[in-house]
Amino acid sequence: MEALGSIKFPYVYPDPESRRLRAALAEESGLEAEYILVGCGADELIDLIIRCVLDPGDKIVDCPPTFTMYEFDAAVNGALVIKVPRKPDFSLNGEQIAEVVKQEKPKCIFLTSPNNPDGSIIDDDVLLKILDLPILVILDEAYIEFSAIESRMSWVKKHENLIVLRTFSKRAGLAGLRVGYGAFPLSIIEYLWRARQPYNVSVAAEISACAALQNPTYLENVKNALLIERGRLYDLLKEVPFLRPFPSHSNFILCEVTSGKDAKKLKEDLTQMGVLIRHYDKKELKGTFV
Repeated sequence: MEALGSIKFPYVYPDPESRRLRAALAEESGLEAEYILVGCGADELIDLIIRCVLDPGDKIVDCPPTFTMYEFDAAVNGALVIKVPRKPDFSLNGEQIAEVVKQEKPKCIFLTSPNNPDGSIIDDDVLLKILDLPILVILDEAYIEFSAIESRMSWVKKHENLIVLRTFSKRAGLAGLRVGYGAFPLSIIEYLWRARQPYNVSVAAEISACAALQNPTYLENVKNALLIERGRLYDLLKEVPFLRPFPSHSNFILCEVTSGKDAKKLKEDLTQMGVLIRHYDKKELKGTFV
């Protein structure tokens, strides 16, 4: 809030290249600023990638259950979505992905690690096998700070078919200001620069994101507090006889509602008690998950 209160020229358009923020991100990540593009949330970058990479009728691979914006943006831009469902433990079905790439020849695949909604992560060996396929891989790391694995942002210098997306919405609590960013191979980022909106990141958003990066101790303390609470909550959920919680590397915990309990009613009952949870009624989760 102090950073926002210090804005001197709010009536001036923002820097169209977000140079101050990109420089700060380069310093934090160790990746040169020329590989980094900033957007109005990672959602804008997902849409931008799809618009630049796909023609109407082209195909993408989606691995549900996962973040729904990949399928949404693909449909808006006239692309076809090939779904390769995750396994019961929410791990990727690498063999089926390889077969779909061979048979259907999709242009790109969207992967999320940690995944939304279950919090599972993709191991290096699994990701490397997918990167060996003839397909553009978009890796969404929106929740990476809450896991024990390192970001793959630096991998874009070695893999011409990899894009890594990040956000300030979760780790810095800036969801309302919409600040996302991505690491791109130089061969791809030049085309995204041409197609993006020039003033897509507001002055307030850039100042807030830079302020967050200048306070790494605060961000680390908030993350550590969340991890402690996540572990405490997971242990408590395991004691509930009609819940099956899944280990999470994110800032949420997915639970299967068992023993014939009604997951939707559980959500409604908890809402009446002032506890807000999400009920997943998508077919991949069969309406029995919260």
